[in-house]
Amino acid sequence: MTRPQSPHTLTFGPFRLETVTGRLSRHDDVIPLRPRSLAMLQYLAEHPGRLITKAELHQQVWAGSHVSDDVLRASVRDIRRALGDDANAPQYLETVGRQGYRFLQGSATLPSQAEGPVVGRQSEMEQLQDRIGRAAGGERQFVLLSGEPGIGKTTVVKLFLERMAERHGVQVAQGQCLVHFGDGEAYHPLLEALGRLGQGTGGADVISVLQRYAPMWLVQLPALVSGTELERLQRQVQGAAQARMVRELSEALEVLAAEMPLILVLEDLHWSDVATVELLAAIAQRPAPARLFVLGTYRPADAAVHAQALRNVIQELRGRGQCDELSMELLRTEDVTTYAAGRLGGAVSAALATLIYEHTEGNPLFMGSLR
Repeated sequence: MTRPQSPHTLTFGPFRLETVTGRLSRHDDVIPLRPRSLAMLQYLAEHPGRLITKAELHQQVWAGSHVSDDVLRASVRDIRRALGDDANAPQYLETVGRQGYRFLQGSATLPSQAEGPVVGRQSEMEQLQDRIGRAAGGERQFVLLSGEPGIGKTTVVKLFLERMAERHGVQVAQGQCLVHFGDGEAYHPLLEALGRLGQGTGGADVISVLQRYAPMWLVQLPALVSGTELERLQRQVQGAAQARMVRELSEALEVLAAEMPLILVLEDLHWSDVATVELLAAIAQRPAPARLFVLGTYRPADAAVHAQALRNVIQELRGRGQCDELSMELLRTEDVTTYAAGRLGGAVSAALATLIYEHTEGNPLFMGSLR
């Protein structure tokens, strides 16, 4: 999805990062930074306060390509040099052991996407708004946004969550699937979502629920508990069957959502491990009412090659009426015209709108890179 507005801007301290033009500045002074280091800084700054693992950086900044730790460290040095940051007493970028990095400036912000009109995605937004309303009434929801790369799935999710943030009484747990070679870590996106939920506002209540209903999950989230509690949990779950994890999380999510609707967002499910897909199927098929809204994104073309289990589950759940899929299409000519008018600050000729449409084919990613 593309919006007719000025380039998005991230701000932290005296720095300003324009994400469309790729320009980093301090006050009025432009700071040179290599493109890949700039992309890494942008991704880190868009997720302040969260541990970003090396694997996640490989996927999100280097598009899944294998890069050495030396390459990552070189980009980190570039970023610290540009920001005048000290690795021993970081103000912006913290190294977290051998795991990855954390951006420390929580003030990094994007202009509110809710301020302007949405171009070409009103239908998707209205349907998501309808689904959260149903979930709030106790009717569990499982919705998938599907479409080709660059079509705007993540942007729609961000806008939806931004609007949800303006409402009181909604919880959000968000996880990201990563490209893996081999079987991958079981339940990776779900563990990430729970970890982030447990570290956020109301985290103590989340941890309490996991202690009681899902100890096998909590034992895999050591950052949420003390060393003593972790040892107790390890003794408690010793010898438990792996299949128990499905029941534990299913019940824990229902308990978490009892007081306040819970939105569980899982992106790029075409890269998900099979265990996660099977668990989502189990959650969707539970008959008990729940104020739970599972929202996933995936690319059908990639799923056809890499995720047969996901395709099978989607087909089965849709046949039972337990899953809805919102297929996102390329923008229409009139949407491109509206975007171009907003981007250029005034009316555009039909010839120019047609030219933009022909060059981008209505793909929001390509339109967003127009200069």
